[in-house]
Amino acid sequence: MPQRFNAFGQPIGAEVAGWTGCRPPAGQPMDGRFCRLEALDAARHGGDLFNAYLQDGTGSLWTYMACGPFDTEAALTDWITLQADSGDPLFYAIIDRANGKAVGMASYMRIRPQSGVIEVGNIAYSPLLQRTPLATEAMFLMMAHVFEDLGYRRYEWKCDSLNAASRHAAERYGFTYEGIFRQALVYKGRNRDTAWFSVLDREWPTLKVAYTAWLDRKNFSNSGQQKSRLADLIAGLHRDDMQES
Repeated sequence: MPQRFNAFGQPIGAEVAGWTGCRPPAGQPMDGRFCRLEALDAARHGGDLFNAYLQDGTGSLWTYMACGPFDTEAALTDWITLQADSGDPLFYAIIDRANGKAVGMASYMRIRPQSGVIEVGNIAYSPLLQRTPLATEAMFLMMAHVFEDLGYRRYEWKCDSLNAASRHAAERYGFTYEGIFRQALVYKGRNRDTAWFSVLDREWPTLKVAYTAWLDRKNFSNSGQQKSRLADLIAGLHRDDMQES
């Protein structure tokens, strides 16, 4: 794309023609083949989530989270109740459609409709959700809603720079690493250098093809094992795009 200049000869960004901002998410349900996402509710989801998080016997699930661990169901449901009226972050429970039980949660946050920027965060996957098709489908549904239904331009993922699992997940899901914000936060009495990742609206069509191929029934054996990795599908499509350009 050719560089644009203003009347003073200064370089300026590309025009965003007709931009008027976009809508904030409103907590509407999102349905997939493996999972359903619905607005987090203490009465509906608190018990299921507490039991799911009990499967993490060490408490290491909460190391890099601003909240938790929750020692009792009451503590968790009280925390969920505090989040219920929040529009930012906007929390969702992730429901296993096989049994109707909540097995994790995630949120939209740092929502800036006027700029078309939104973040996915507070991702707390219980051991019942980790490394399952539900986990990937939940991220796919949230990303699809942001780009296709709400019209955002940029989707962000941020994490403690020391959280290797979260950084790996961001890259697997197709986010691009952008760098480290040093001493960005203090949480749980310790420093956080924050790693930044993003997906842009122009990248979504390619990612959607890869996610759709990965989630297809044909990509899983009768025992539920994946045949093609999501990262490989994304990389292959990126190579095709580069060759075509």
